[in-house]
Amino acid sequence: MPDGPLKNDDGESGAGMVIVRMLEREGLQGHIIVVTRWFGGTKLGGDRFRRVQDAVRVYLDDLGKK
Repeated sequence: MPDGPLKNDDGESGAGMVIVRMLEREGLQGHIIVVTRWFGGTKLGGDRFRRVQDAVRVYLDDLGKK
C-alpha cells in the first residue's frame, strides 16, 4: 500500500486532486471515492470539476449522517 493518497484521473486531468483535497480538508484517510461519467456529446469544461465536487459532497454529507 502506498504512503499517502492514491488517485487516477483517467483523462480528467486534475479531477483526482479535487477529490484528494476535499478528503484532506475533512481529515479523512482510508476512504475510496469513485466518480464516473460518460461523454454524452456535451463538453463540460470547468463545470466537470463542480460535478466531481458535487459527487464528493454527497458522500461527505452521507458520511456525516451515520
